[in-house]
Amino acid sequence: MHLSDVSWTDADAVEADLALLPVGSTEQHGPHAPLGTDALAAEAVADRGADRYDGEVVVAPAVPVGVAEEHRHFAGTLWVSEDTFRAYVRETVASLASHGWDRVVVVNGHGGNVAPLRETCARLTRDGTGYAVPFTWFDAIDPGDIEALDGAGMGHGGALETSLVRALDPDLVDTGRFVAAAADGADGWGEWQSGTNLAYDSAEFTDSGVVGDPGESSEVAGQQLLAAAAEALAALLEAVETRDLDREP
Repeated sequence: MHLSDVSWTDADAVEADLALLPVGSTEQHGPHAPLGTDALAAEAVADRGADRYDGEVVVAPAVPVGVAEEHRHFAGTLWVSEDTFRAYVRETVASLASHGWDRVVVVNGHGGNVAPLRETCARLTRDGTGYAVPFTWFDAIDPGDIEALDGAGMGHGGALETSLVRALDPDLVDTGRFVAAAADGADGWGEWQSGTNLAYDSAEFTDSGVVGDPGESSEVAGQQLLAAAAEALAALLEAVETRDLDREP
């Protein structure tokens, strides 16, 4: 059940304690893919995971802006500080918990959100507000298991993310810009020395904003990615629902 689509009386009638909160980002994904890629991905994975789960789960509206200052040089990118992001997610989860949906999986589509989400979910749980865990879709799947990707890695605006958007809405992707995106992109994230990434912003190592080759993407690969992510999320929902929260550490 999507909270955005029902009345408060319908929401009140739901007998469930599980909720999903999609969180994404509004940031550059190269010249070929939409700024809303990460939010689209989080929403889609949440939807499909809820459908696959054998039980009732509430799906909250997505948080569309995240921790993305690393893409600040590219027009249209929006970002908030980690403190603002943590507070927004924390208070949104607390409001879900106040209605009885106190086991929450935060479905994430953006790498910059990973660290603050882990901290925020831990704090919510330790404070007794509810039980919250983060789920980042691209960390939950193995790209090597996606046959249609033919070995392509995660990247940024590369084969994985572009495939997923193509599966959701092909019209959002400009395939005619793939060659230039890859040519002006990078093979890996950052500039590394002695285990340290010397670059803080993506514009330091990629002119197009892309890491990887979107030309390796396909709608078929996107459908396979969505299926794999949904299966992983459904398994997590089962674990969260059945977890004994009363046991002593």
